[in-house]
Amino acid sequence: MYVLIILILSIISASYAQGPTLVLLDNQVIKETHSIFFRSLQERGYTLTFKIADDSSLVLSRYGEYLYKNLIVFAPTVEEFGGTLNVETITQFIDDGGNVLVAGSSVTGDVLRELASECGFEVDEEGAFVIDHLNYDVTDEGQHTKLVISSDNLIDAPVIVGNKKDTSVLLYQGTGILVDAENPLVLPLLTGDSTAYSYNPDQPIKEYPHAVGKDTVLIAGLQARNNARVVFSGSLLFFSDEFFTSSVQKAQGGELITVSGNEDVAIAISQWVFKEHGQLRVRSVKHHKAGEDKPPQAYTIMDDVVYTIEIDIFQDGKWKPFNANDIQLEFVRIDPFIRTTLQRKPSGEYEAKFKIPDVYGVYQFKVDYDRVGYTRLFSTTQVSVRPLQHTQYERFITSAYPYYTAAFSMMFGVFIFSMVFLHLKEDEGKKSKNE
Repeated sequence: MYVLIILILSIISASYAQGPTLVLLDNQVIKETHSIFFRSLQERGYTLTFKIADDSSLVLSRYGEYLYKNLIVFAPTVEEFGGTLNVETITQFIDDGGNVLVAGSSVTGDVLRELASECGFEVDEEGAFVIDHLNYDVTDEGQHTKLVISSDNLIDAPVIVGNKKDTSVLLYQGTGILVDAENPLVLPLLTGDSTAYSYNPDQPIKEYPHAVGKDTVLIAGLQARNNARVVFSGSLLFFSDEFFTSSVQKAQGGELITVSGNEDVAIAISQWVFKEHGQLRVRSVKHHKAGEDKPPQAYTIMDDVVYTIEIDIFQDGKWKPFNANDIQLEFVRIDPFIRTTLQRKPSGEYEAKFKIPDVYGVYQFKVDYDRVGYTRLFSTTQVSVRPLQHTQYERFITSAYPYYTAAFSMMFGVFIFSMVFLHLKEDEGKKSKNE
């Protein structure tokens, strides 16, 4: 009986391991045409709640608590969300740490366009496709919008899109996206080739296209300052069963590839956006003087210090020690006085040893690790550094020996001068008496 109860509880806990996820659809048909993608989420422990995007009962939070941890919007044509859901509530959901995956198309509605704008993306106007007259599939219907994308066009970040060397070519059919190159939080996850551009294929080109060449972003990502993640794809078909299982062949003499790499990339992107990959945390921080075990109430200038930090990464549903060789520590008082690379010990801790500067004040041990695809790791520990006490100064300072010599030589000179002066005075007195 107890075994059965434990088994049931383990199944229930596993089903909620990745958190409840709300999936908004244009219609129920999308649930069938994208079944492979949704099934992969369910197999990884996500609880999916499917609803139509304009359902009047839609709600993200109740009594100040969010009902869902993640949001998927596969509803390109929606003009207005139902219930209490709108762009403002989704933006607030992101500000509060929620993760969002959005897929548009050539008919992306204004509400998704506005949501993309709030996240730092700019989606092309309705009816526009990404067009490439050199890199299109043999099954294209003549407008050259069903594109064959090389895995080299993926961002160089395996934690987001997987290993590019293991990824086959990709199929893409949808609209183009522009991202602000000056926004450090926005990431172009997949871009078009240099011959691609975004425009309405049914209209003659009378003005400069919205996006051209490598600036044409197909899938864009955002990692906010609170580590919430957003992915916006210009193609809903990118996540479809059809593109997952389809063969790929360039129309102009390309070799036939039996299965596209869409499924591998789509699953890797979903793992990143829902924080299965690239999530870091600080487990513990320690600091003390060399030769001691506990931190003092205050350090003294020129003390030898040992700083250690333990960092974990979330992998395969568990927190494991993080392995990197580019984590740095700064010892800061307004500006960094010391910057050093932390050395990884066999125990998994990262350690730095250094001497405190000869400047007293209030300092911070600061670790600020910000790498593409990983959540920002920020840890500060404040300590006080005091000057030497009067009993800690050296009795004689080596560098002051010239001054000591000068002082003693001056004293000796005064002594000699006094003796000579007094002797001369006495002799003069004796002479005057004899005369």
